Amino acid sequence: MDDTVVIALFRHGLTEENKRKAYLGWNDSPLYAESKGMSTTKSYERYYSSDLQRCICTAELLFPNSNLCLLENLREMNFGEWERKTYDELKENRLYRLWLSDPITHCPPKGESFHEFITRVDAGWNQMIDEVLSQRLQSCAVITHGGVIRYLLSQFAPEPQEFWSWPVKHNQGYELIFERDGLRRGDRCTLLLEVPLTAKEHG
Repeated sequence: MDDTVVIALFRHGLTEENKRKAYLGWNDSPLYAESKGMSTTKSYERYYSSDLQRCICTAELLFPNSNLCLLENLREMNFGEWERKTYDELKENRLYRLWLSDPITHCPPKGESFHEFITRVDAGWNQMIDEVLSQRLQSCAVITHGGVIRYLLSQFAPEPQEFWSWPVKHNQGYELIFERDGLRRGDRCTLLLEVPLTAKEHG
């Protein structure tokens, strides 16, 4: 229906650094071999992506030949000096322990604060929504990162939940269905659907 808009959120495929549970923000990492078999039968009118390679590669797997619109503001949080490091490598670090106990107040050295992160993501979201509304699109997909998706779900899912309560998997997306006028006002979506991704068999 013309009065509704579907916005699908997909996390990039599992990367080598994700596999070893390292922090991965503005640094990049190749997709893990198993992730290269991801597929979906879904299609959308427009495709947006973080400008990091793990998202671009995932978009090319899920939506081949799509004309991607890259948005730097949809990157993951910048973990600064903690990029590519694991919990075990950081657990004795006093600043890291403070950040774990209160990630809103503290931030990684040379990284982003939570406030800086959500302000940037808001700017990327608003840019995208302006295009969706001005061009009367009925659907779009966003290939981005776990932190970005958690934040957007905390802001726009039908029922409010805290940032960390959202399970954001590498093999599943979410579709947020908005009333067009509600999307324009910044309201929450009216329906949230899970979108499982399938793995291609390698012959």
